[in-house]
Amino acid sequence: MRVVSLVPSLTEAVAVTLPGVLAGATDWCSHPADLDVTRVGGTKNPKTDRIIALAPDLVIANEEENRAPDLDALRAAGVEVLVTEVRDVPGAFRELDRVLTACGARSRPRWLDEAEAAWADPPAPERRRTAVVPVWRRPWMVLGRDTFAGDVLARLGVDHAYAHHADRYPRIPLDELVAARPDLVVLPDEPYRFTSDDGPEAFPGLPCALVSGRHLTWYGPSLAEAPRVLGAALRAAAR
Repeated sequence: MRVVSLVPSLTEAVAVTLPGVLAGATDWCSHPADLDVTRVGGTKNPKTDRIIALAPDLVIANEEENRAPDLDALRAAGVEVLVTEVRDVPGAFRELDRVLTACGARSRPRWLDEAEAAWADPPAPERRRTAVVPVWRRPWMVLGRDTFAGDVLARLGVDHAYAHHADRYPRIPLDELVAARPDLVVLPDEPYRFTSDDGPEAFPGLPCALVSGRHLTWYGPSLAEAPRVLGAALRAAAR
């Protein structure tokens, strides 16, 4: 079996479950750290000719992270493409099962069982809080409706302010974000790399939680530790 992954979290899931199966991955596929495969460009601009030259049995993709024209080009070249759709934590587990089975797994990996157990009983929050969750700046973009990261936060006691917005990732002016007066601002380090010097200064007087984007937005082995890691970061920021 030869697989090319166009989704960083799925790359990690396949690599740790089925060593040797991956033939290619995107430039953004950073885990496992020692992953040694052909790099095929970005998630939004993969080099389809390079993927086709690898002669994969399967390309795994995601409806949000990858562009339909690129996936259509691969299909037109005779490449089988599996496209995932992940909007919440239960959906992540279903899609991971589907992907790993399609890649040749004969049994469920232990890390997936551990991840489901972790999310079956996540750390209980002291109280529910509201948050603004930027994912980009210049322009400012935040979590909107129907997102995996939004569901992750909700299960940890954090309701984001734009959960019912018409868009999934709306562009909201900074003054409106500040005026919303959330209990918390959650700043992940991807896709935009918010840091202590780049992000919190835009929200004076509001507690800011700098969190791992891998634990907030990835659906793979990191799911097993995400409730603990994110829960600790959110509690620390609220103190």
